[in-house]
Amino acid sequence: MTYHSRLVFSRFSIAGGLLLWLAATPGVAEPSPAATAGFNTYISGVEARLVQQHRAPGGFVAAGQQNELRLRRGELIVERLTPAVGSALPGAMLHHWRGTAFAPGATAADFERLMRNFNAYPRYYAPQVVQAQVLGADHDRMWARMRVRQRHVITVVMDTTYEIAFAHLDARHGYSASKSTRIDEIAAPGTAAEHALSPGQEHGFLWRQNTYWSYEERDGGLYMQIESVSLSRSIPTGLGWAVGPFVESVPRESLEFTLRSTCNALRR
Repeated sequence: MTYHSRLVFSRFSIAGGLLLWLAATPGVAEPSPAATAGFNTYISGVEARLVQQHRAPGGFVAAGQQNELRLRRGELIVERLTPAVGSALPGAMLHHWRGTAFAPGATAADFERLMRNFNAYPRYYAPQVVQAQVLGADHDRMWARMRVRQRHVITVVMDTTYEIAFAHLDARHGYSASKSTRIDEIAAPGTAAEHALSPGQEHGFLWRQNTYWSYEERDGGLYMQIESVSLSRSIPTGLGWAVGPFVESVPRESLEFTLRSTCNALRR
């Protein structure tokens, strides 16, 4: 089998697997209480680690000297942090990824202005971010709504609402936490028939998402690190070979896209 044939076969297998996945458990509603509790417990551990990480300038962005050299050469470093034990929850899957980049010439103030300019996200993060709107703000806290479009083998559109908090250690070190408060899957987006699916109709592509930024101004630029922890529906037994690679790739690719787009926006 040629490389092209294998690629076509792989895409066909993934597409077929996704159709079987969607048909296997339609209307998955909300995550189970056990899955939600597992996600919350995991988040508590992540946030406790970040509190310690943000107490002092040393190690503010988890990278290491060797990786910092790679970052200053323009590389992105993307790591899967999902634990081998504990990622599978009852009827759900937990995904945890971390990405790090360096933006030459950028400052901590530049980064925070970009993050707070939420209404401009469709310009900086297109085509994934379609719409963005600030619902309210109170000093270092913000509530916002965003419409996102994920296009892989299939296209999924979701309306997501977040609570976002900003904080600083000093003028060169800052961090933020963005936590989803509502996620709706949208059917027939952009048409007269557009509507949010009910919990009993949704496919469970994304149930929860928390995003944590850490940034440090140093070495003539800005080190940026983003951690994304999300919860999605599980894969039915027997479909992991076809659906697994797709499900695993979506959070990684989304994080990498966000990191690259942020670097590009800071260069402007």
